[in-house]
Amino acid sequence: MNEEQRERFERNIRLQGVGEGGQERLGAARVLVVGAGGLGSAACFYLAAAGVGTLGIVDGDTVALSNLNRQILHTTADLGRPKVESAAERLTALNPALRVEPYREWLTLERATELAAGYDLVVECSDTFETKFLVNAACVRSGTPLVWASVLAWEGQMSVMLPGRSPCYRCLFPTQPRLEGAPTSRQVGILGAAAGVMGALEAVEAVKVLLGAGSSLAGRLLVWDGWSGHFDEIAFAARPGCPVCGERG
Repeated sequence: MNEEQRERFERNIRLQGVGEGGQERLGAARVLVVGAGGLGSAACFYLAAAGVGTLGIVDGDTVALSNLNRQILHTTADLGRPKVESAAERLTALNPALRVEPYREWLTLERATELAAGYDLVVECSDTFETKFLVNAACVRSGTPLVWASVLAWEGQMSVMLPGRSPCYRCLFPTQPRLEGAPTSRQVGILGAAAGVMGALEAVEAVKVLLGAGSSLAGRLLVWDGWSGHFDEIAFAARPGCPVCGERG
């Protein structure tokens, strides 16, 4: 690292489990973030600030006014712009050395698998079960570690999947939940800071996985209730008959 990098990442370098070697590993890392919304905003900002060298960002949407209570990658001036464009602009303003690879598209399983195979880690930040199931399957297929989270109202949950070493998202949710009658963000809302909490925690888990440091949330579901201020943890195991990872674990 040069002197400017040492100064920028000084507080990282001092951390247990990081040091200059770890900071250099972060600088060489490639992370794919699926979704540049509320979760993705916080995750992307903290990964860029931590010195991750390359961020791929997948999002086919444009910025809407109703996004701005939680999607802090974007501003009022960005209304109507592709989210991947405003995200790239904001993140490189924070860290000019960051390389952003924008993908303005909606994923298929084949495309998600292709993209995941080109990265060291995937951070899943979408707001649909369909995308979470798809990205999980793509990461199992490609052997790429996955950090995922979800958020609604005042609450969030998250976990980590390490292919071949831990249960996957489909082990936790064997079938896609039936959403008829289930509350949506349009009905119950989302506190912007709640999305920020979960996105920041995704960045923490991503850094740990990239460095091989600490104890990841693999095999553990972290559940946060912001209304009561409680964190809970639920252990879960691989399902032998899991249609995604059962034959690969």
